[in-house]
Amino acid sequence: MAPTSPLAQALARVGDRWTLQIVAELLEGPARFGELAERIEGIAPNTLTQRLRHLEDEALLTTVPYSERPVRVVYELTEEGQGLASALRLLEAWGARRAGGNDFDDTTCPLCGAPAQSHDVGVHEPDVHL
Repeated sequence: MAPTSPLAQALARVGDRWTLQIVAELLEGPARFGELAERIEGIAPNTLTQRLRHLEDEALLTTVPYSERPVRVVYELTEEGQGLASALRLLEAWGARRAGGNDFDDTTCPLCGAPAQSHDVGVHEPDVHL
């Protein structure tokens, strides 16, 4: 049965435990499998493989071969995958506030960098940042 709401559709594409962490790592730029495995603490290789295949099936990342024998690829986000950047920034800011972390500056909007006091994040049009 297909998800019925836009949120359910989005979660079906990226809503499992590791997928958004993979996307966050790839926002830094293309990476090889081993690099992703090192940077994402605790992910099992078979899980990383499954999530990368899922992201490719969802057209959120692409593979670029750099070796034919053995076949080796580098993973990079598609334009649609890059579109998750704003949503991830919001989730990171929310998580940092809940954890009492100081990694995010509460004085600026995590989407546009404007002073947070000047507006609520809700003033942004969905297609502007997401």
